[in-house]
Amino acid sequence: MNKLKLASLALALPLTVLAAPAFAADGECGSVTEAEMNWASAGVAAWVDKIILENGYGCDVTLVTGDTMPTFTSMNEKGEPDIAPELWVNAVKIALDKAVEEDRMVIAADLLKDGGVEGWWIPEYVAKAHPEIKTVDDALKHPELFPDPEDPSMGGVYNCPSGWNCQISTANRFKAHKAAEKGFNLVDTGSAAGLDGSIANAYERKEGWLGYYWAPTAILGKYPMVKLEAGVPNDKEAWDKCNSQPDCADPKPNAYPISDVYTIVTKEFSEKNAVAMDYLKTRNWSNKVVGEFLAWQSDNQGTNEDTAYYFLEHYPDVWKKWVSPEVAKKVEDAL
Repeated sequence: MNKLKLASLALALPLTVLAAPAFAADGECGSVTEAEMNWASAGVAAWVDKIILENGYGCDVTLVTGDTMPTFTSMNEKGEPDIAPELWVNAVKIALDKAVEEDRMVIAADLLKDGGVEGWWIPEYVAKAHPEIKTVDDALKHPELFPDPEDPSMGGVYNCPSGWNCQISTANRFKAHKAAEKGFNLVDTGSAAGLDGSIANAYERKEGWLGYYWAPTAILGKYPMVKLEAGVPNDKEAWDKCNSQPDCADPKPNAYPISDVYTIVTKEFSEKNAVAMDYLKTRNWSNKVVGEFLAWQSDNQGTNEDTAYYFLEHYPDVWKKWVSPEVAKKVEDAL
């Protein structure tokens, strides 16, 4: 596919060394900093924003490396970067509510209009072979079906990478269900690639797998998985105050809530860059669309940039609803 000669490369800079944001005059876009967060759907969203904002609105967009907790903390405390394209709100609900109330942050839009789905999953072939396993507690009765890769005498629950809030919530669920007492270890996957690879390896070998994952994702499209029931309803207050928090001393079993997935911007940016805000307020997509372009990315070993161009070329009926006809033509002419 033909790609734009972008005015500047996306810079992978630590959040701590970002320069103060520069804002444009009224009616202009000016400089924008956006987190290219380290999971595929958020990374693609950042590149889609960069291409549309630069070519449709004349912005100068710099992408910086990001992750849920470091990016939110930097935006909340330092006012940078300007935009987090895909923030799973369950991770920072109390802190975000406070930041919005105190005029430090603004919710621009629901990026995933279906919401995000989180939980513990097992392979579909395990679920079919063992129909009695429907809940988390059902699975924890069978450490022999879900062996720890480092110690097959124990069961293993695969955790999230460090820096993701799901690492905290998974550890709290592990503790709440007394998984260690039932013969399980909590498995450190090391990275997003390590977590994905553990599912792929289990499927190739038709072995058991138990752990955290979320949708929409390419992995769950390629490898059918069944989400286990929590066995209890979601207690929102307990989730916000304990299950999702690192200092939760005595977590109780709790269902993952359906996650609000928002685009978040700093308050200062929202007030000084009306051009970019008008676009960001309209920009969202369905889990089905996200799963489709993520599957393409996985099958073609595409970068976030590659996949953003694929999306813009193959889903004009989606993104043209976000912009005016004049902006849409500018973006199309650049593809």
